[in-house]
Amino acid sequence: MIYKDLEDRYGSGIYYKRDIEIVSGKGIYLYDSQGNKYIDCVAGHGVCLFGHSHPKIVQAIKDQSEVLISCPEIFYNDKRAELLEKIVDITPKGLSKSFLSNSGAEAVEAALKFSRKITGKTDIISFTFGFHGRTMGALSATWKAEYKKPFLPLVPGFSHVPYNNLEKLQDAITENTAAIIVEPVQGEGGVKPANMDFMKGIRELCDEREILMIVDEVQTGFGRTGEMFAIDRYNVIPDMMCLGKGIAGGIPMGATVIREDLKKLDRGEHGTTFGGNPLACNASLATIETLKEEKLIEKSKENGKYFLSQLKNNIDEAAYRDLRGVGLMIGIEMKQKVGPYIAQLMEKKVLCLVAGKLVVRYIPPLIIDKNHIDTVVDTTGEVVGRS
Repeated sequence: MIYKDLEDRYGSGIYYKRDIEIVSGKGIYLYDSQGNKYIDCVAGHGVCLFGHSHPKIVQAIKDQSEVLISCPEIFYNDKRAELLEKIVDITPKGLSKSFLSNSGAEAVEAALKFSRKITGKTDIISFTFGFHGRTMGALSATWKAEYKKPFLPLVPGFSHVPYNNLEKLQDAITENTAAIIVEPVQGEGGVKPANMDFMKGIRELCDEREILMIVDEVQTGFGRTGEMFAIDRYNVIPDMMCLGKGIAGGIPMGATVIREDLKKLDRGEHGTTFGGNPLACNASLATIETLKEEKLIEKSKENGKYFLSQLKNNIDEAAYRDLRGVGLMIGIEMKQKVGPYIAQLMEKKVLCLVAGKLVVRYIPPLIIDKNHIDTVVDTTGEVVGRS
């Protein structure tokens, strides 16, 4: 495999690689260099909301590339302005200012910096098994020790408390706590949804103690959970929200959306070269429009329930500890390490992810239909055991 050889020779070597060369994609399918077709339940780690080469996203990229690709934030721009307005329309009420960047990790970094500047305090609380990115600030908020150990010491002032445990959270708050950052559904942490009382409790604690609530919607945003944003399920409005992954239909982009009344950010205190570029902004505008036109948020909710029910009805209960999910974000917690299951599924032309050592994770494009789901469930049954 020539591309494998080239990447092994010249790449950084820091990624775990599967023995497959992906060279093209269309809709729900990916194709390798040998012409094999795979059902994609990876979706670029949740990026490809519409699968691959969706005509509306392709057209938006093509149209904008012929007009203006890059325009730094020192100038005003039409597409950036339109997107900033659109983000206000779709995010929870009161979140009306956005910093545009290039990834979810950058969105988190901005939120962490902003929280320190706004509050004048330094400490950040995050949660066990949480994942927020791998840049130094985002990595400090991330739980997994193996990601952090090679790069110690990280940014000081971060602590972790058990997810879905308000009592432990309350005990961890100090006079120097600037912000609490939380995922409404932990993705890499095992597809674990937050309890309703937990999210409402965080909001109440933040209000009582003058702490900022940061919600990380990098993976859960833009219809993934059957709502535009997962936080919509909780009737809770955060002070900041971090967006990324599917925000621009596959083009790299991130956004940190904040409350308008948090006015202590001054000009020149943060910035980015590529953030808010017209190409990504037009792709994001097309993404939001396509989500609504094709009713993919509603389909995510409906097909997610179907996916879960089919797994429950067709997979041997003795093979797993738990089966959980929200929308098209689904995990099977197995009784042993899932690496071999992932490899066997790939051999049978279904691509999916791990979420920790014990969870098989499915985050397919939102365009997946019931026929595709049936195939994935049937293949999963072949690998882990049918009921």
